[in-house]
Amino acid sequence: MNDQLHKKGFLQRSLDVVERIGNKLPHPITLFAILAVLVIAASALLSAMNIQVEDPSAEEGTLTVKNLLSGSGVEYLFTSMVDNFINFAPLGVVLATMIGIGMAERTGLISVLLRSFVLSVPTKLLTAGLVFAGIMSSVASDAGYVVLPPLGAMLFAALGRHPLAGLAAAFAGVSAGFSANLLLSATDPMLGELTMEAASTIDSSYAEGMNNAMNYYFIIVSTFILTIVGMFISDKIVEPRLGSYTGEYREELTEITAYEKKGMKWAGISVLITAILLSLLIVPGNAPLRGEDGDIVQSPFMSSLVVTILIMFFVPGLVYGIVTKSIKNDKDVANQLSETMASMGMFVVLAFTAGQFVAYFEETNIGRILGAAGAEFLERINFNGIPLIICFILLTGLINLFIGSASAKWAIIAPVFVPMLMGQGYSPELTQMAYRVADSATNIITPLMTYFAIIIAFAQKYDKKIGIGSLISVMLPYSIGFLIVWTILLVVWMLLGIELGPGSPIHYDQ
Repeated sequence: MNDQLHKKGFLQRSLDVVERIGNKLPHPITLFAILAVLVIAASALLSAMNIQVEDPSAEEGTLTVKNLLSGSGVEYLFTSMVDNFINFAPLGVVLATMIGIGMAERTGLISVLLRSFVLSVPTKLLTAGLVFAGIMSSVASDAGYVVLPPLGAMLFAALGRHPLAGLAAAFAGVSAGFSANLLLSATDPMLGELTMEAASTIDSSYAEGMNNAMNYYFIIVSTFILTIVGMFISDKIVEPRLGSYTGEYREELTEITAYEKKGMKWAGISVLITAILLSLLIVPGNAPLRGEDGDIVQSPFMSSLVVTILIMFFVPGLVYGIVTKSIKNDKDVANQLSETMASMGMFVVLAFTAGQFVAYFEETNIGRILGAAGAEFLERINFNGIPLIICFILLTGLINLFIGSASAKWAIIAPVFVPMLMGQGYSPELTQMAYRVADSATNIITPLMTYFAIIIAFAQKYDKKIGIGSLISVMLPYSIGFLIVWTILLVVWMLLGIELGPGSPIHYDQ
């Protein structure tokens, strides 16, 4: 044992320290409840101190702390509790998606598909495939958080590898690589509109010539770079540290029977038919799930991807169950779906306490004040050029530990930094990309990220003792690696002066 300790490098020892400290924290359910109480107390204290900052996302006015122990604050605490639970962002997404995934899992379709995949794919490509799939999942908005990490864990378990390593690789791609992709996603227009609005305060004619694909070239290259980085970190750092899996969960890797092949065949046919029917609602220019003027990026289809995923899992799962006789009648369907929802009990309770904390933090304005104060500080230190970009990335990463919403942070930061960097000769497109690098890379190490709780719930299937510290220590190498490599890529891009997207230069000529 001592020899093993001596053999550990500095990084592994540091991660051990992070894990030990983090695991001393209470259970996530308790922790979120404690944090909610602390926010209430802090709101009273900061309000009494008359803490306020200028609101950079508004033309005039200041941000002040709302006291949740005042008369109106106490009223809010009581009247909002149920809504805070119901409106907790991941709750509906997770439970709805799990109806489809649960049907496919309980009938055995996912298991047989995993076995088929594992038996056919080269083992060396599995980790890279998981990271890449995670990065690409941002096209489906937040659905990747629910689908890919548990699938990654199951795949690794089927190969006899540590399931948490598979979960971590998928989670890294989904969350830390959220701003990379080969396609445009809802993130591009969501941030792009805020960027153009901020740029118009300096140069309205320049802003009118900008487009929502302003970072497209850079995120394409980022997809391949981050896949390589994620694969290296998974295979060389994370999985060796986790060691051999000694938990109770096992995914047997047996040959596919003729009966199972028949079930997969009809499940595949059902997927094809379902996809064709759904495409009729999406592909034609006047299709009901198209947006205005036939737009796809901002359309009912993009905002209802969870429903699409539910259907695309549920239908083949049902067909597979009928063919293989695991489903004989509607009672079997109801029972299997009930069992799936019963397994989500831990997450439902987590959603209640986490929902209160997130809502209180937003209602008090504490998060926005922290973000605005940090942005104001970075403006005052008056760095120029590449050091300013790097400093901006680091500050954004720090702010991301407290404010999870990418659009909320950008609404605060963009009005300050887009004009400021334009004054330094750097384009709004560059400022937005620097923001996206930092915002994505640090997602996976903050418990305040809305899907952090569900990842812990998935991980506890394989290790009931895993806590916040354990998960953070597993994900920290990805966060550091992605942040360093992505920042270097952006700096090289700046030095070469390559366009970030169509008509999107690095420099702004006043």
